[in-house]
Amino acid sequence: MTPVSLLLPFFLGVSLHLTTIPETVSWEQLRDVQFKKKWYPEEGVVMLYPHFGNSVKALSGKSIRIAGYVLPIDLERGIYVVSRFPMAACFFCGAAGPESIIALKFKRLPYKFKTDERRTFSGTLRLNADNIYELNYILEDAELQ
Repeated sequence: MTPVSLLLPFFLGVSLHLTTIPETVSWEQLRDVQFKKKWYPEEGVVMLYPHFGNSVKALSGKSIRIAGYVLPIDLERGIYVVSRFPMAACFFCGAAGPESIIALKFKRLPYKFKTDERRTFSGTLRLNADNIYELNYILEDAELQ
């Protein structure tokens, strides 16, 4: 075997590892979205419909890492969101916009968190504009960092 062929598996392994390193994303980056009111006849309500900007669209489907405050939604089912702001100033309290929260769809359960724990998560970012029963930002295969 030549020295180059001996090093090939090493370089291949390094290159594969580098492609899975999550990109650190700031909450400021996720603000590249505009919301317009839209009528949803099936529910009989007007809701905010997101129009994602190009920088946010570029993150769709990518492995990302983001830090924020954990907000438990349903402890029994392990449903949490991560928020730019603590509970007292979050979207659900009317103090922030829908771009300031991300649904966490964990790769493995159960994680147990307390309200307003500051944590960092990684996973694949999915943008949601059409399912009114989901948040606009969803972190799939989420893991605690």
